[in-house]
Amino acid sequence: MKRRAFLASALALPALPGLAQTDPFAAFAGRYDQFRSIMVQRGHDSLVAETFSGPGLDAIANIKSCSKSLVTLLLGCAIDRGEVDLEDMLAEVAPSLVPADAAPEVSEITLGDLASLRAGLERTSGSNYGSWVASGNWVRDALSRPMVAEPGGPMLYSTGSTHVLGAALSEATGQSLLAQARARIGQPLGIDVPAWTRDPQGYYMGGNQMGLTPRGMLRIAVMMRDGGRFAGQQVVSNDWVTRSTQPLTRSPYSGLSYGYGWFLSASGWVLARGYGGQIIASHAERDLAVAITSDPNRPARSGGYFGALMGLLDGPILRI
Repeated sequence: MKRRAFLASALALPALPGLAQTDPFAAFAGRYDQFRSIMVQRGHDSLVAETFSGPGLDAIANIKSCSKSLVTLLLGCAIDRGEVDLEDMLAEVAPSLVPADAAPEVSEITLGDLASLRAGLERTSGSNYGSWVASGNWVRDALSRPMVAEPGGPMLYSTGSTHVLGAALSEATGQSLLAQARARIGQPLGIDVPAWTRDPQGYYMGGNQMGLTPRGMLRIAVMMRDGGRFAGQQVVSNDWVTRSTQPLTRSPYSGLSYGYGWFLSASGWVLARGYGGQIIASHAERDLAVAITSDPNRPARSGGYFGALMGLLDGPILRI
């Protein structure tokens, strides 16, 4: 379907509240000036590829916390290769990372607990983020925080958890997170993965500040939609895609379910979500893949702009 035909079909659909029924994406951009770009693919067909502000579809965008989903893809790759297991405890995989003065429960934290944001440690995101990245050792700081829940308990959204996971993967595989991302995700998908922020010990940040182009984001969405396959190659096992997208917990902020690194909507979307409104989304039942970029310096709260983005996904896009 050509984009013109898609937009024509959208004319017959109910619009989002307050949006005109012409081009729903241009109307959305007119209402939300932090909206930068959107790409929608159904099957092999590109339905939408538009930029409304920002550098464009071929420029690197900061995907913010969508990085967390990529770290868990790398966890899946390591599991597929037999390098680690989901139930492996951090103290077994990377004992050098565990501080000697850490709470006793830290030794019971598994890689799965870190990937599902259920480590039980005090969060390093939100109001704690600044002090965490200002510390001299991000891994030590995250693991030295007080336990506020049992490992494997409720979801505690924390970039420190996925950063520790990334450091553990580096120790277990003998490769930096950047090298893994380039070899195991970037190369088979044909996308560039530029270097990004590292902590004082040299570990690449696991969970924030990674950069991809919108086209690269879309390829990850297509791979997730297609059970880990892309262009005839199995990039990540179908078993891991299935396992990582099963609901394990729920976000207390958005109400979305969460698996191993992926948000899950009641309408069937599998989502990576980043600060400001960065989204990598797939819907296997509808054969859809979506990439959205937004201004990375402005908040996108669940009851505000991110909620509006979910309305876009569940409205005009899902009704194609």
